Amino acid sequence: MEKIKILWADDEIDLLKPQIMFLEKRDYDVIAVTNGHDALEECENTNDIDVVFLDESMPGLTGLETLAKIKQSNPHLPVVMITKNEAENVMEEALGSQITDYLIKPVNPNQILLTLKKIIDKKDLVSEKTNSDYQREFRQISMDINSGLDVEEWVDVYKKIINWELKLDASTSTQMGEILAMQKTEANAEFSKFIEKRYVDWIGSPDDNTPIMSHNLMRNKVFPKLKDDQPTIMLLLDNLRFDQWKILEPLFAEYFRVEEEDHFYSILPTSTQYSRNSIFAGMMPADIQKHYPDWWLNDNEQGGKNMREHDLLNEQVKRIVHKPIRVDYVKVTNINKAKQVQDNILNYMNKDLTVIVYNFIDMLSHARTEMEVLKELASDEKAYRSLTRSWFENSLLWDALQTAAERGCQLLVTTDHGTIRVNTASKVVGDRETTTNLRYKVGRNLQYDKRDVLEVRDPKDAKLPRPNMSSTFIFAKEDAFFLYPNNYNHFHKYYKNTFQHGGISLEEIICPFITLSSK
Repeated sequence: MEKIKILWADDEIDLLKPQIMFLEKRDYDVIAVTNGHDALEECENTNDIDVVFLDESMPGLTGLETLAKIKQSNPHLPVVMITKNEAENVMEEALGSQITDYLIKPVNPNQILLTLKKIIDKKDLVSEKTNSDYQREFRQISMDINSGLDVEEWVDVYKKIINWELKLDASTSTQMGEILAMQKTEANAEFSKFIEKRYVDWIGSPDDNTPIMSHNLMRNKVFPKLKDDQPTIMLLLDNLRFDQWKILEPLFAEYFRVEEEDHFYSILPTSTQYSRNSIFAGMMPADIQKHYPDWWLNDNEQGGKNMREHDLLNEQVKRIVHKPIRVDYVKVTNINKAKQVQDNILNYMNKDLTVIVYNFIDMLSHARTEMEVLKELASDEKAYRSLTRSWFENSLLWDALQTAAERGCQLLVTTDHGTIRVNTASKVVGDRETTTNLRYKVGRNLQYDKRDVLEVRDPKDAKLPRPNMSSTFIFAKEDAFFLYPNNYNHFHKYYKNTFQHGGISLEEIICPFITLSSK
């Protein structure tokens, strides 16, 4: 197969050597020129150019002037305009001259690759309506990602990406799926920067721009919804991502009406020990340790880390709810517990609030790491979603919820955190007491690549317990996972492409909170 040939014209072409090398390593052939005249000459003398990257602000013959001349002789040649200028009139003139796409400087390699895939594979990408619809929205999503989004706008972008993931599940176009995956990677890179810049302020000095988070979820979204004349069941599915909720939603819709699809942001670490204890305590982990020292265990201490959720919930109810309510709490970690939920579901109808914590999805993600057969069954996000639906549809839990719907109840479906498929290994060195989690570490004298992490050198800044005086927390960004240098290659192969949690990503932090009522 012949190499794709790119003509790149930019008067600062020397500054683009890293991007050009990136493309050449991926088997693209790049012809680099520094001005519009040379670009026109190459177009005239080279017959097999596949795409042109054109700097808009070149001296002499400008990018727009060069574009017009290229289109006169090669009207169907794809041209991507690269510009520092986001002025509306410049974009309108470029679009009117039939550019194929445009990029705003500085361009990163992934943006270039996304654009090339979209252009080169265009015939395949538009073979189905879903693909062409996504192609039309691709640029808007990319612009949104890079436009300085706020808390709510990030949720909207994440939901858009999920929407296209679900639509493309049914598509046969692998190229479009690859482009969407790359766009989600780009989104997670920008989201990680967003969290890195704001998280400590959210925790230490919350304001109107701070999202609802784990430690105030019950106070803001659960207790206000309790009704005097109707029982409420709060179902917390550990590790439930927003895309998994969307794949389950049609099943719920048979028996329940979705009243509101809401969300909250998980605290860091996005792990059960921290986020779920925080939900039920209505406190950040450092405050739990302070007020209930016998109920909190640090990572390096022996024992179950979520054994007092029921007690923490009861304490929060006493503090926050200013009237007596009947509360029940059930945790399902095995088939016998699930059978008890099924058997007792009618008894829960006599309570004001029943909290059911269901650990199946969490167990599924961990089992997938350990069992080869599950790695095959849940090889990617699409398969992971499918397996989640298959389990839920045939579960004792779903049988119990159908019974509850028939009796009439309010159902709140949520989670404590999500999970991300990890791909990029990041080396960490620590002492023996450093935690083993792949997406966050807490320890003394940690050595790590600062580019891959959000570091919290003083745990109290993030209201986290300090196991030792010199403890530091680090959280993996994007799809990174932490590995020690010892036996690195073995563990890299073992954990790459597995679903993990504890760090910073759209999938882990933005959590569904769904309000449903019986039909």
